[in-house]
Amino acid sequence: TAGNVLSDNLENVVTSWPDFGFDVDPFYYELADAIVDVDRLRQALSQVMWAGRQIEDLRDEYTTKIRNSDVDTARKHRKQAFARMADVMDQIEEDLRYIGDSRDQLKVLPEIDPDEPAIVVAGYPNVGKSSFVNRVTRASNRIAEYPFTTKGVQIGHFDRNHVRYQIVDTPGLLDRPEDERNDIERQAVSALEHLADAVVFVIDPSGDCGYPLDVQLELREEVRELFGADVPLLTVANKHDRFDAVKAESVDATMSVTEDENVEDVLDMAVDAVGYEPDLPTRDGE
Repeated sequence: TAGNVLSDNLENVVTSWPDFGFDVDPFYYELADAIVDVDRLRQALSQVMWAGRQIEDLRDEYTTKIRNSDVDTARKHRKQAFARMADVMDQIEEDLRYIGDSRDQLKVLPEIDPDEPAIVVAGYPNVGKSSFVNRVTRASNRIAEYPFTTKGVQIGHFDRNHVRYQIVDTPGLLDRPEDERNDIERQAVSALEHLADAVVFVIDPSGDCGYPLDVQLELREEVRELFGADVPLLTVANKHDRFDAVKAESVDATMSVTEDENVEDVLDMAVDAVGYEPDLPTRDGE
């Protein structure tokens, strides 16, 4: 019947979404909330669930009435049932539209696994972040489009000791001071706080990137404070032939991506900073 089809379809709309309170990793929750209003989305889903129950009640009510009526009266009851069901659907029209729009926006989110160890690369533009990510992933990374930044986010993978690591470069988010980000970008950065197991902050001591060294180091301290003491931050000077411009205590390592010098060493340092220890299977009794 029409009532069965409607109620089933409305239930499917709701059950196709995860429970944002329990089933969604904090990283994806923050990311979703940066793109759509999760509270508004949950309210819309609740309204659709209510509508599904209303349709079921109307179906049961009018099924009984029609069964116990003559042909003419049954026809009137059927018409009344359709009208009342249509009224219920009209009440959730905006909710259904919001749910559909939210799905379209969220389905383009990059595929990042919050359960895999992740290294986030930060620093001002043109310091060599993208080149570093390309080098350590052998250009096997992909560009994912965040709806809230005009630049593609690079997500790459590499393996160390049979462990798969993610490495993420976030142009448009961690490449400028906090006061230059809009509200949505700030919330997206907040999502990254849940993802990062270590941060590699790349600086260009030559200043050829267009940003003075002292400004780069100020951003580094801001990023360090953002992620907190629980997330190790490594400062890496790229173009190390110009390393004289940096005090040794200001950096943890130097490299030259263009010359392919010390790049793997920097990556090994980042892996050590993550300190990921996979759960290994054990034999019974051990």
